[in-house]
Amino acid sequence: MTGPKPPLEPFHAVEINRLAHARARSGLDVIHMEVGEPSAGAPAPALAAAARSLRGGRLGYWYSDALKERIASHYAGWYGVSVAPERIVLTPGASGALLLAFTVLFRAGERVALGRPGYPAYRNVLKALGMEPVEIPCGPLTRYQPTAAMLEALTPAPAGLVVASPANPTGTMLSRDDLGALAAACRRLSIPLISDEIYHGITYGERAASVLEVERDAIVINSFSKYWCMTGWRLGWLVSPPGLAEEMMSYAGNIFLTPSTLAQHAALAAMDAHEELAAHLDTYAANRRLVMDSLASIGITRVAPADGAFYVYADIGHLTDDSLGFCKRLLADTGVAFNTGLDFDPVEGHRTLRISFAVSAAETAEAMARFGRWLSSR
Repeated sequence: MTGPKPPLEPFHAVEINRLAHARARSGLDVIHMEVGEPSAGAPAPALAAAARSLRGGRLGYWYSDALKERIASHYAGWYGVSVAPERIVLTPGASGALLLAFTVLFRAGERVALGRPGYPAYRNVLKALGMEPVEIPCGPLTRYQPTAAMLEALTPAPAGLVVASPANPTGTMLSRDDLGALAAACRRLSIPLISDEIYHGITYGERAASVLEVERDAIVINSFSKYWCMTGWRLGWLVSPPGLAEEMMSYAGNIFLTPSTLAQHAALAAMDAHEELAAHLDTYAANRRLVMDSLASIGITRVAPADGAFYVYADIGHLTDDSLGFCKRLLADTGVAFNTGLDFDPVEGHRTLRISFAVSAAETAEAMARFGRWLSSR
């Protein structure tokens, strides 16, 4: 008889967020740049569609074929890729899609590769399912992304690979050629490639390439949380390889039943709110420039490029070797909430922090001014 599973590592962003809310309850102000969510709400057409659905009566279990068809047309329009609606599985957020993919593709004890630094839920969900995350250390030389050579150097070969582009926490992207090389390596190793594309649509220069442009049988995870500003609606999707679509749907039905019916109605309308969403991207771009320039002016120069998403990941090893304590002191002294890099890199994260700039321009400017004054007074 085995004992209980060891506990998962805490999500430090949640701890800092809790401290920030406690500060706010005491009457002190807070600028929230610790969590990865847009400060804007769902687009106006989404709210209107949700209101109509609520007025329409009972919201039962439901799976929107219309939404699946609209997502399929999204792939045709954005990437020039043909995806059959039957390959799209609607899930409770990207988190649900991640759980679904790992459950269907891997077995307990199998080793799954992913880059480090990276989103902590990758390794923690794998651990919760009895699998072993194999973290590939990635630094500035590879723009904080794994390469085909890194993957093929792993011995023994992993059972699969997870990539993210744009990535959390670094915002760096894999080019179409990079994705092609990784896909080819996965084919040589006969392992599945899972691409987290939740930050697509939020880029600052080149558009983000989808893995489906280079590998038809890859698994894609996406969500309405980031680009469409619908974090609390908890709706995402998974694009399954053609041969696994039926099995994915079977597992999804047993694990989740269906996603939120209300969110599905809202999301269908959100997908056409182009003008409103473009305005958010303009704000992010301005905030990105401000954060990068402000950090450089106060001597924090080892910073990931932030090609996309809404994060800046910075090395503060010259200031501290305890980034969690650093972020807590900054919050207590100034009301500015950043996140420690320990969430994303349990080895080197004690010397890094992540700043989310998905807030207003005024909040970004005030936060960086307070941060600069705080550092100069230490």
